[in-house]
Amino acid sequence: MDVLDLVIKHQVLNQFWLTLLLVIPMVLIARTVVAGTRYSPILIIVVFGLAMGYVLVRSGVATPGLAEFPIVDLISKVTLVALIVSFFVGGQELRKISAGKKLDSDDFVIPSTAEVVLGTNSTQMFFLIRTYFLLLGIEGISRVILGTGAAESLAKYYILIAYLGLVGSIILIDPKATVKNKPLYIRKGVYEITAIIIILFFSYHIALWVKPLIALPQIFFAMILSASLGAILYKWSAGPSVRALLFAGIPVVLAANFMVGGSRIAEAFKLTGMNAVLSYGFFGQLFWMFGGLTLLILLGSANHVRNLAPGMAGALSHSGLTGACTAGDLGEKAASRAPIMINIPFFGHVFVFSILAVSAQRGTLVVSWALMIAVIGLILTIISLRTLRKAKGDDALEVKGLMQFSMGWQLTAVFAGLLLINFSDMSIGYAVMSQSSALSHFGLFAAIQGGMFGATEANLIPFIFAMPFLVHPLVFGMFGKAMENEGKMPVKVVYTLALIGLIGVIYAIFFTS
Repeated sequence: MDVLDLVIKHQVLNQFWLTLLLVIPMVLIARTVVAGTRYSPILIIVVFGLAMGYVLVRSGVATPGLAEFPIVDLISKVTLVALIVSFFVGGQELRKISAGKKLDSDDFVIPSTAEVVLGTNSTQMFFLIRTYFLLLGIEGISRVILGTGAAESLAKYYILIAYLGLVGSIILIDPKATVKNKPLYIRKGVYEITAIIIILFFSYHIALWVKPLIALPQIFFAMILSASLGAILYKWSAGPSVRALLFAGIPVVLAANFMVGGSRIAEAFKLTGMNAVLSYGFFGQLFWMFGGLTLLILLGSANHVRNLAPGMAGALSHSGLTGACTAGDLGEKAASRAPIMINIPFFGHVFVFSILAVSAQRGTLVVSWALMIAVIGLILTIISLRTLRKAKGDDALEVKGLMQFSMGWQLTAVFAGLLLINFSDMSIGYAVMSQSSALSHFGLFAAIQGGMFGATEANLIPFIFAMPFLVHPLVFGMFGKAMENEGKMPVKVVYTLALIGLIGVIYAIFFTS
């Protein structure tokens, strides 16, 4: 073995630990910045992530796309692993609601309250580090089993990454947390890892099986399998793997994505038509988010964070709000309702992905289908607002209304947005990238990243998806303000931001190129 080959092999281990040191402190710093406030750390993660990626390129340490940091790129592509857990918990909650089952509160684990870093206690720290190992371990072993990513630079090291990740994730348990049955708790973590790998395996092969009929992405089938498993195992008390991924899965994936996106800032601005994509993504984030909040507040009489946060997380499949809700940043009610609302619109994704698959094959949006689904979405939205008005604080009616709203506004936002973009001269790939960005839509993001619209879009989506997160200081600032105001959102500001978003969307579609 020559010296160069030896150095390359050692670099894989160096990359594993270097990525840990890049990503985890980013999340910790974000949590420290918002410590003592009611704001979500995700609004800080976006700024630090984009800045880190940009600085790495500007300093000459890396090139756009961070090819020199392949494990950062790998962890940015494990969106599906983080979402499977949310789908599973959503399936559990849906089963409890539909069957009218109320279980005792989960006291299997009592987290430590001792802070190790400002804003992060020791149990949360273990969850955060464990999440890093889980994401890489599960992705590594799934790629080995499925034989995917064979052309990538890390291909022959997936088995090593899987080993390090899975072993690390199993042993990382906070000794300061109070656990009723530690051996059972550890076994639960192993069972959960196994279940996620099985879901990845079957969802991948089902997607391949139906591809000749319709090119639905893997995430759609992963949602169905994980939500169904959650409905069957609705009494399952979460082990360390589910708890860790719920708390930190989305923030860690977003941190890595923002780093990759930040590295492409200079490159992306040079591309023809990028001004329209970025403008629509930015102003669309304002319009679809605050437009939806306006409907909930003005017509649904649902002005409380317990409704607004999970409602909009589900209605837009919004990555930032999903992460903030499941991490508990916006209260217990929002945390318990969010997985339900995230699951509900994914059942409508059979229409979303079907129409987009056909549109991708044709190279243009199927306008008649998109219009029909947008109208159905609008009708569901109207029904949901009537349900919410009648709720008057009734928990069951609020959840029912939010489920209707999540489905209705999701279909409206996705397809009405694509119909609007169709008036511009964007290609179908750019249009879907732009819409994914405008909604911070995890499902569309995962589908594009998986190559549904081609290699160019797959490479660009981390940057395009990251840019409207610059609106998130406003989004999370408003939710933070609401948390400080007994859950009530300042309505005049919401209406104003929705109007600014509408004007910006019109400008992006008709006056940029």
